[in-house]
Amino acid sequence: MTEPRRPAPARRPSAAAEAPALASRRAALRLLQAVLDDGEAMDDHFDAAVARLEARDRAFVRLLATTTLRRLGQIDGVLKAFLDRPLARRHGAVRHVLRLAAAQILFLDTPAHAAADTSVELTKTLKAPGLTGLVNAVARRLAREGREVLAGQDVRLNTPRWLWQSWIDTYGEATARRIAEADLGEPPLDITVKADAAAWAEALKAEILPTGSLRRLDGGLVSQLPGYAEGAWWVQDAAAALPARLLGEVAGLTVIDLCAAPGGKTAQLAAAGARVIAVDRSEVRLRRLSENMERLGLADRVTTVCADAATWRPETPADAVLLDAPCTATGTIRRHPDVLRLKKAGDPDSLAATQDALLAAAAEMLVPGGRLVYCVCSLQPQEGPARMATAAALPLTPEPVTAAEVGGLSEAITPEGWLRTLPCHLGDRGGMDGFFAARFRRA
Repeated sequence: MTEPRRPAPARRPSAAAEAPALASRRAALRLLQAVLDDGEAMDDHFDAAVARLEARDRAFVRLLATTTLRRLGQIDGVLKAFLDRPLARRHGAVRHVLRLAAAQILFLDTPAHAAADTSVELTKTLKAPGLTGLVNAVARRLAREGREVLAGQDVRLNTPRWLWQSWIDTYGEATARRIAEADLGEPPLDITVKADAAAWAEALKAEILPTGSLRRLDGGLVSQLPGYAEGAWWVQDAAAALPARLLGEVAGLTVIDLCAAPGGKTAQLAAAGARVIAVDRSEVRLRRLSENMERLGLADRVTTVCADAATWRPETPADAVLLDAPCTATGTIRRHPDVLRLKKAGDPDSLAATQDALLAAAAEMLVPGGRLVYCVCSLQPQEGPARMATAAALPLTPEPVTAAEVGGLSEAITPEGWLRTLPCHLGDRGGMDGFFAARFRRA
């Protein structure tokens, strides 16, 4: 990846020549630079950043980068107390090094000497060798006094002001705080199985959630877990697995999955016996979807189409359509904390026209009486409830969702019969992503 706007390391030894501890911190630094300096999604750069690292070090890089992004407000608050004046803009990379040091010392229980030493070594590779003394002093002060400063902070510091206010206005302050606190936790590994959930729960040492997903609290390297290579299951947040289930019995039906990649919902529908047309505008993402279907043994039930779902139409109307519309993804902050730093206050409103166009297109793709589920992984009202005004003007009849259809999760059913999951739902079991979903039938 090119880095025209940031200080580049003065030297970049090969992974073989560089200690794993320093190499992993360097990778985490590059991820912070991608998100905070370049405004790009962390996942788009992760594979390249960790390409030369072992699996264990890759896992640490992800944990370190996501923890730093998740706790950035608190981290910056502590660092501000320990710096006489802000670092110059040209030393932005050093600021990130200090953020990584704070995340390790305050939240990951990394030994202070290890965090300080690797931070100093990382600073030496930047075009700021004169700041190594400052980095060392701040790191050691973090170890001595950091937790005391942390104790006096409010966790809402980690949520941008516009987002915090939106959640208060929509859900009330108590629930907004529960959402913000839930977003601070490292999410568990959720799994959707093709069949025999009880047997796979035992094999994977997982719990079967009321919603039907398997939850493995121990995590682990996904590709090495039982059943992965055989294509018995795929990773999918418990909330993300609910919208496809709202289509009901789909065996033998033709179902269009709009904005389908990376394919979790496509796999659900195909595994349930549907003939799926998976539509996405990204060739790269569709290629990954196809690879996933091959691993799962579901490729013969899935046809992929690279197209803009707003203008594409099927040759014949479908029995059902699942529309997972593009959105701000503020319901997925637990898993993607870079969302906190990448999304802006105007984004929910700017996406409304696209969501409306897709909703109208989806309605046109249905046979009379066919089912449509609209969903977004966003907590913002503009992207969920507000879009229902568009649906009301279409030839669609609302079909309320019941708690029985989502494992008895009654708190996720709104008075209108919409599905609204929050990160704090199933909080005693690790939470879940925030989703909005509404179901209709074509008139």
